[in-house]
Amino acid sequence: MYLNYLKIRQKERLVIIFEFYFKIYIIKKIERENMIITGELKNKIDKIWEIFWTGGITNPLSVIEQFTYLIFIKLLDDKQLRAERDAILLGIEPKKFFNEEQQNLRWSNFKELEAQKMYDTMVNEVFPFIKNLNGDNSSSFSRYMKDAIFQIPTPQMLEKIVTGIEDLALEGDIKGNLYEYLLSKLATSGTNGQFRTPRHIIDMMVKLVKPVPTDMIIDPACGTSGFLVGAGEYLKENHNEIFNSEELKNHYQNNMFYGNDMDTTMLRIGTMNMMLHDIENPDIDYKDSLAKSNTDKEKYTLVLANPPFKGSLDAESVADDILKITKTKKTELLFLALMIRILKNGGRCAVIVPDGVLFGASNAHKQLRKEIIENHILQGIISMPSGVFKPYAGVSTAVLLFTKTGVGGTDKVWFYDMQADGYSLDDKRTKIEDNDIEDIINRFSNLENETSRKRTEKSFLVSKEEIVENDYDLSINKYKEIEYEEIVYEKPEVIIGKIKELEKEITLGLEELEKLVK
Repeated sequence: MYLNYLKIRQKERLVIIFEFYFKIYIIKKIERENMIITGELKNKIDKIWEIFWTGGITNPLSVIEQFTYLIFIKLLDDKQLRAERDAILLGIEPKKFFNEEQQNLRWSNFKELEAQKMYDTMVNEVFPFIKNLNGDNSSSFSRYMKDAIFQIPTPQMLEKIVTGIEDLALEGDIKGNLYEYLLSKLATSGTNGQFRTPRHIIDMMVKLVKPVPTDMIIDPACGTSGFLVGAGEYLKENHNEIFNSEELKNHYQNNMFYGNDMDTTMLRIGTMNMMLHDIENPDIDYKDSLAKSNTDKEKYTLVLANPPFKGSLDAESVADDILKITKTKKTELLFLALMIRILKNGGRCAVIVPDGVLFGASNAHKQLRKEIIENHILQGIISMPSGVFKPYAGVSTAVLLFTKTGVGGTDKVWFYDMQADGYSLDDKRTKIEDNDIEDIINRFSNLENETSRKRTEKSFLVSKEEIVENDYDLSINKYKEIEYEEIVYEKPEVIIGKIKELEKEITLGLEELEKLVK
């Protein structure tokens, strides 16, 4: 009898051990598959980075800038090759960046040259060509490229880098995995919010505000123009009418996208990013968005941004009408006040803010929250886990969604407690299955279905009256209810009795076992 009991227990242990190691196997398998996708790309980029480093270009931003120029040159040729193939199929004249006399400037041709000839062609012909690609100083690209400098010092170094880039897979958004990894090497990336907004977070925010063909879109701290590119891609996928109307197409190419930044290198990279996504003439401007010199007021219909939120400014340098909304030195509050000022009535805003904006107790914090809730429409707050910006920063953040009205209108505010974004929340940020983003987009698009949601769930609505009663506190923990599961244990004497019974069974089993082995 006892031998059967032991066999059953042994089988149970084996099953538990098997399940444990099988789970570990599956986890490791997923990790290996992710590394096949990203690890190979990282290794190739690291090798190219090492060529820059050993060749004397050691400033990470300079490496990224030079890297981007060469990628830009390659993708110009790739785009023309695709256009030429499509033109043959459709029987139309292709759009050309290179005319018949400039064929030697195309990547597919000069990459085959020997090192010195390649270098001479790049320095004397290709680089001057991309600097003057738009002809005059009327475009953002022309303004910022005129100061660009080609810094690769030797023919041999250029040849190695060109060979390395030729081996990269550059399909899709070049500012995707490749560009995110390049930016991760910036020493300053932990202190500049505009350097590193993950692409999937940008896409989520764009889908929440749903850009339309008539929008005028701005990112007042645009960096590499990730939000503007994201909005442009959304419009391409969801509004084909843009490209069937000369008026809408002209608006898309020339009057829809605006960005400000104070780093000319970022402006160059951001402008190239826009051009490579078929936005020919965005208004990307060297401008301190918070300064008195910025006179933008009620100009835009959509703001998408992740402004820097670790700095502070002297009040003397900040525009007076921004300080009227909130008197503070904190950049995260000043940028929010700016967004209210530059939006037209009816304009929407999706902005990333540090959690402190939601519950900060200073007069400036409360004043700004009151302004948005009482004078405009605060629609939603998505509380994001602190790992979203790792490995660059571990700060907790939220996405704020509001519409400017000037006359109020906030009724109920939608809260969402995001717990997963599709990636692990450690420094590795490995791709995982858990992902709340699709649920967030679906629920925000159907707020009428949220009224019955309980405070114990991931999303729920809170009335304006309750928020006012809580002194305009917008932290999700103020309103979320935690459901505790009651666990009932047997009385101690019952547990002790069961242990004694088990001991008796073990003793009897051992006695039977001793008889068998004698």
